[in-house]
Parts: sequence; structure tokens; C-alpha cells
Amino acid sequence: MKLRKGIALILLLAIYCVSNAQEIPLEYTFGEKYNDRYKYSNLLTIGDNESGGTLLVRAYYTGMVLRPKGYFIENYDKDLNLVSEFNYKLKNSNFVEGYVRNGQIYLLFLDYNIGTESYDYVVHRSPMDEFNFTEETILSIKSDPVREPLGRNYYNRKFTSGFTSSVLFNDEKSAFVISTHFKKGKIDQHLIHLYNASLDKLMTYDFSETAEEKNYSFENVVFSQDLDEVYIVGKAYFKKRRFTAKERKFQYEMIQITRNGALTQSFDDFSRFSEGLKPIMKNGKLFCVGFYADRKDDRYNGLSYFEMNPLTLELKTKKYNPFSDQFMNDKFGREGDKEIKNLVFKNLSITNDGSILFNAEEFFVTNSVQSNSSGGRVKVERFHHNDIVSAKLNASGDIVWVRNINKAEVTQGDGAYASYSSYVKEGKTYFFIATSAENPQLMSGERLLFKQGLSRNRNIFTIQLDENGKISFEKLIDDKEARLPLMVNIPLINTDKDQLLFYAKRGTKKQLVKVGFKPSAIGASK
Repeated sequence: MKLRKGIALILLLAIYCVSNAQEIPLEYTFGEKYNDRYKYSNLLTIGDNESGGTLLVRAYYTGMVLRPKGYFIENYDKDLNLVSEFNYKLKNSNFVEGYVRNGQIYLLFLDYNIGTESYDYVVHRSPMDEFNFTEETILSIKSDPVREPLGRNYYNRKFTSGFTSSVLFNDEKSAFVISTHFKKGKIDQHLIHLYNASLDKLMTYDFSETAEEKNYSFENVVFSQDLDEVYIVGKAYFKKRRFTAKERKFQYEMIQITRNGALTQSFDDFSRFSEGLKPIMKNGKLFCVGFYADRKDDRYNGLSYFEMNPLTLELKTKKYNPFSDQFMNDKFGREGDKEIKNLVFKNLSITNDGSILFNAEEFFVTNSVQSNSSGGRVKVERFHHNDIVSAKLNASGDIVWVRNINKAEVTQGDGAYASYSSYVKEGKTYFFIATSAENPQLMSGERLLFKQGLSRNRNIFTIQLDENGKISFEKLIDDKEARLPLMVNIPLINTDKDQLLFYAKRGTKKQLVKVGFKPSAIGASK
């Protein structure tokens, strides 16, 4: 009986693959493999070097007990050839972000200055053609040392006494926001600082009065084209209210800051509670899209859409689209637990007709205690990158379709190899995931599940959702070709050339891999 079921599943999967065999018009190119002196490292940022090539920054670790020793910078040309490398030996610095602008590389750090007893935001800047870094402190806040000065996890922030800070860049990295909050005794000061990419301070706003009743955890930001207005979205945690165990302690708010002051807009009402909102500006219009819950817990029930007046933040349109039956069946089948939680935004695009395509990932962290080699007990964090949720709203904010792609990934280390990346072209969304499995697992109801598998090498699959939400997939790169695993979570995306560039590394070997659309597909779209 088990053999018959196994044969039936294989046949069903073969039929499904044939039915989804419409060609996905992608091709790929491998760059040369290079030796690398640092076996242990983390990719921090990847960007355009303004010459058609690519710049990467990695933190590297050495020693019997691995410790951070500095930053390794790699510069590649447009043909994926390694042009130059630079070892920036810089210890005890807290890297925030890096980018290239006007022929120079900028690296932003948050450091504690023992001499001045302050937290300093310091920019290390160097010409691209000859690395020679200089330092510039752009912001300094007096404080005693604290355990976690930089809030990186915007989805689970903790507010304690002392100094806390967060940094948000816009998608173009043309401007950024530094939020600083200092609490000690009767002092409770929250400031928001705005800079352009050339490090000119655009403005500073004292947010302390607004923050007297709430702690703010900012998640996303968008600037107007002239950088005169900034719109920040995040969670506002109430300080003095009492809550039941199942009630959430926050609401989503948008903060608008201009030279004339600030405005605040909340999104929740008595029966709808926003989750994971993302702001967008397009052709002078201001939107927010995301998810919502119909109870004060963390379960999601559908998609939300808001249009606001960019001058006054007045809500012009508010829409709630419940998850469809097809979506629920995609995710859960017809039976089982139907609880949707922990969705984190990944990408968002607006098509020529004004439709909004966006996707998110089911992300959460678990903790456990396990024995180490010396007989002690250590706490282990595991990062779960699970299902992909992809949706399309029309120009009026009504749902067109929402689909779920089943995926199960867990990692204890570098998240660059897990998760996925996506790209939108001609109304179709393409997803890129890495898995050791040879084929997706067939589940009930013609549902597919992409699992990690056991092999060291990884296949690269691409999944296509067309204009109507119809799903198809194919193996793009076989693990016998991709001998080095690709960091699918951190690509360099070139929208002008319809290309994605991935960094691949294992041990002391590295290379770049370019994925793009076949010439016939590019020609057909023009």
C-alpha cells in the first residue's frame, strides 16, 4: 500500500510539473571562482559601484575563538571580475550600513566613545579608486554604555533605561533617519535626525513630547522626491495602559516630519488592527499597505490599504481585504491550524497601471538550551524563514489575488543563505529560493512545499506568479553547477538591466552569479 501511494505521489508530481512547464525566461552567468583568505565572514551590504560593477562589504572573524577583526571590501567590474580588495582592520565597531555615492564608499558605524562618554554615529569614507578612509562623527549622544544600543529587530523591540537608537534608509539610499531615545531619571528625550546620502543634515525634530505616552519602534520610511518631507511608519507602544495577557500593547502610526513640524496618524479602529505596514510614495500620492487582524492578538486576517493626503495625513481611503479561501487552502489545505502570524515585509512594487504587488515572509525566532562540547549549557537562537505571502491590489486598493508559497527554513547562523529574493517584471513576480531538495514536495490539494533538504550544495529554484496569480516553477540552477551556495537573501538588483546579482561563498572560495532575463523576453517587453 505504501508503495502504491509513493508511486501515485510521484506520478502526481510529474503531472503537476508538466502542467507548470511554461518556460520561465531566465538565464544565468557564473563569474570566476576566487580564493578568499577569510573562511568565516558575514555579508553586510552589496551595492552598485557606479561603474556598472559591484561592491561588497563583509565582516570577517578569526582566532581559536572567532572574534570580529575587521571589514573586507571587494570591488567587481561589470563582467563579474574581481578588480580590487581591501582589508579594513577595524575592531569594536558596530556596523550599521554601507553605500556608494559620487565615487566614494560610505560606511556608517555606531561606536561608544569612552573619552566623551557618548554614543557616536561615525561615517568612514574613502574614494573607490584608492581606498584611504577618513572618519567623520555626524551625531553624538551622551550616555552610559548599554547592552544593545542599536535596535535592529524592529518587530520585537525592548525599551529599557539608557540609550536606544535605530536607523532607517530609504530604498534608494539617498537619505536616512536616525532615531535616538535617551531615558534616565526624569530625562526622557527622543530625537529624530534626517540626513541625505552626502551626510548633510536635513533637519532634527524633538519628538519627546509626543513620545511621553508611547515608545516608538520605527520599521519603514519613505521620503518625498525633494527630501523635504519624511514619512516614518512603526509601532507605538503605550506606556501607562494596563493590558490583558492576550492584548497587544501597540498601534501602528505614521509620523510625517517637515521643517514646519510633525504630524501623526494612527490606522487602527475598534475592530481592525494593523500589522506590518509599508509606506509608498508614487506620483505625489502617499499610500500604506500591509496586513490586519480583527482581534487584539497577533493573528492576521487579511490585507489592508490606506491612501493619505501627503500634506495633512488625512485618511482618504481605508480598505480591508480578508484572505481568500484559495489562499487559506494554499497555506493550510482544507484541515489543520489556520493561524497566520509573524509576517515581515520583503518587497513592494507598483506597476504601470497603478496595481501594487508585494510579498512578505513568515519570520520568527525560537530559543532553546543545548549542551556544548565542554559539558556546559548554551542558549541557541534559531531563525525561521517560512512561507512566502504574495499579493496584488488594484489601483483602488481592492484585492486581485493573494497566494501562499509553502516553505520551511531554519538557520542558526548566516541568514543570507536562507529566505528568498524577488523581482517584478511586466506584472509577473519572480521568486528565487535555495534548497537542497531536488524537487518541491507535493502536498494535498496540489500544494507545493519547498524544504531545505540535506545536501551541502543548493539548487536554485525560481517561482513565477503571473498577472492572475497563477503559480509555476522550475529549477533555475542545479546544485552540480552551483558548487558554492548563493546568498539568495541579499541580491544586488539592477532594474535598468532586469538583472539580479548573487554572492556565492563557502569556506575560502567565492564568486558572483548573475541572473537576468533572456534577450527574447527583454525584446518582447519593449
